[in-house]
Amino acid sequence: MTSSPGSSFGLEDTLKAILPEGKFAGPLPPVHLWNPEGCGDIGMEIRADGSWWHEGGRIHRERLVKLFSRILRKDEDGVTYLVTPHEKVLVHVEDAPFLAVRVDRTGEPGPDQQLTFTTNLDYQTTAGPDAPIRIETDPETGAPAPYVLVRGRLEAKLTRPVFYELAELAVPAPDGTNRLGVWSRGVFFPLGPMA
Repeated sequence: MTSSPGSSFGLEDTLKAILPEGKFAGPLPPVHLWNPEGCGDIGMEIRADGSWWHEGGRIHRERLVKLFSRILRKDEDGVTYLVTPHEKVLVHVEDAPFLAVRVDRTGEPGPDQQLTFTTNLDYQTTAGPDAPIRIETDPETGAPAPYVLVRGRLEAKLTRPVFYELAELAVPAPDGTNRLGVWSRGVFFPLGPMA
C-alpha cells in the first residue's frame, strides 16, 4: 500500500498502528474505529485455499500475510478491506479470509465444553454466543460448508479434517429434532441431519 499524495504519514506511523507493541503477539489494531476516506483496489485477493495474492502473484512471505491479516475488516455491506488509519483497499475474498486448521476441546463433554479453533494464520477463536459456527449447504450437491466467526465479521472456513473432528463430537440436538451438532460455551450448533 502506498500513501496518498499530500499525506503526512509514513511507513513507520502505519506500522506502529498495525503493530502497536512492535510484535505480532501484541493486541490487534482497532480497525473498527478507522474510517479513512481514500479507498482503492490494488488487486489484493484471498483465495479459497487461504493463499494471498497481489496483482496475480502469490504472496509467499508469511510475515507479510500475517501483517496484512491484522488489518482485515469486513464491513456491513459484505466487502472486505485492508484498513489503516490513513487509507483502505479492497480485498477480494473467494470464500473466507481464514481457514480453521485445528480444533481443541476443553471441559467435560456437553454444554460446558469449549471448542477452540486455530486458523492458518495462528488466530484462535472459541465457538460460543459471540463466535458462532454456521453451516451452509450447497443446493446442488448437498455438501456442507462449515464456518466459525473469528472476529468482527471475519470467518474461518473449517478444513475437512477439522469438520470430521467436529462430526465425531456431534450429539443429538437437545430439542429432539432429527439433527446432530456440537456444544461450545453453552450454545448448541447444528451440523446436519442424523443419518
